[in-house]
Amino acid sequence: MTDDVRLRRGRGALGFSFFVQGVTFALLVTRIPAIQDRYGISDGLLPVFLAAVPVLAGVASVGTEHLVKRVAPSVVLRWAQPLVLLSLLGVGAGEQLWHVAVALGAFGLSVGALDASMNMLGVSLQRAYGRSIMLGFHAAYSLGGILGASAAWYGAHAHLGLFVSYLPAVAVLLPLVLFGSRYYVDRGDRGDRTGPVGGTEKGLGGGGFRLLLPLCLVMACAYIGDSTVANWSAKYLQDVLGSSEQTATVPYNVYMVTTLAGRAVGDLGVRRFGAVAVVRAGTLLAACGFAVVAAAPGVGVGMLGFTLLGIGLCVIVPQTFAAAGRLFPGASDTAVARLNIFNYVGFLIGSPLVGALGDAWSYRGAMLVPMVLVLITLFHARSFGPREARYGGDHERRAGDRAVDVGRGGNGV
Repeated sequence: MTDDVRLRRGRGALGFSFFVQGVTFALLVTRIPAIQDRYGISDGLLPVFLAAVPVLAGVASVGTEHLVKRVAPSVVLRWAQPLVLLSLLGVGAGEQLWHVAVALGAFGLSVGALDASMNMLGVSLQRAYGRSIMLGFHAAYSLGGILGASAAWYGAHAHLGLFVSYLPAVAVLLPLVLFGSRYYVDRGDRGDRTGPVGGTEKGLGGGGFRLLLPLCLVMACAYIGDSTVANWSAKYLQDVLGSSEQTATVPYNVYMVTTLAGRAVGDLGVRRFGAVAVVRAGTLLAACGFAVVAAAPGVGVGMLGFTLLGIGLCVIVPQTFAAAGRLFPGASDTAVARLNIFNYVGFLIGSPLVGALGDAWSYRGAMLVPMVLVLITLFHARSFGPREARYGGDHERRAGDRAVDVGRGGNGV
């Protein structure tokens, strides 16, 4: 099999893994009220259960950083994704409170390993391709999220039990994931000359985390914005802008659709204008979206704000992972694993922060806080350019303005 065929198959298999994770996560989070009812989880205890998932995922991401020094990221992903699917089924199959606690714990641990290893492979594949493809993987995740949320809506509308709702998805996706995992491509599988021989990584080195810290901050702020939309858009539209209960469910769907559309074309934008320009534009659009939402006089303008948010925020997270891979070409797996932790940090901070400010002040004012946090990305936008553009001379800085999103050493495929 030629390297080109192997890379194309690996790209397709990894894209499918992102898609499956989008379906799985949406099936879980959109049925939280049903999970609460099934197990009799009180309103006071529910935040503890919800917070435990990202905390355990962060722990697993740290563990994955060390695990991939012994086994390939593809091996981690090959086992983590089936565990995520089985954990989802376990959430719907239990009867007692400790059953769902164990299932959600397993989900959190396996999803942390899955997120880290998926993005490790995505960064590595993008480097092999020599052009931006990372946004395409995250577009597959967004598509899966839309389909998963739609399936969850049908299950709730038809009054299906959690296990009955989850079983068809797991039964279909699990064997497909196991089959597709045969085609994952690790760095060592393709003799990558841009990384360490044989795929073995070195560490970040002295001061390495300090260099990575701006991207960690960007990641956390992006997920604060994302969790704000996921958790508060419906309440904001209904309670602040006076929409109906049915209309209040629309903003998140609009956000997901525009996220999918933005990521579907985002790689073309990166190839044409460079990662720095795309991230800056996305940041400004996201900030404008929050400002429009905060100032909206009615439902229509509020919808416009959430549309801008989807288009703007969608590019930041995939490009942050890609930038970490460029910053540490010899330790991209380690960098991605550490960066992935701040995905969960942002998720944990975002929803409680906006809720607390909304209750103590106003929800309009609370929407300005994620706007300001997202704008922090502008101060670190150069971190998304090729390493030469940030640390080199004048010629290299000019080249960095239009460089493709792979840094040095990519091979066109």
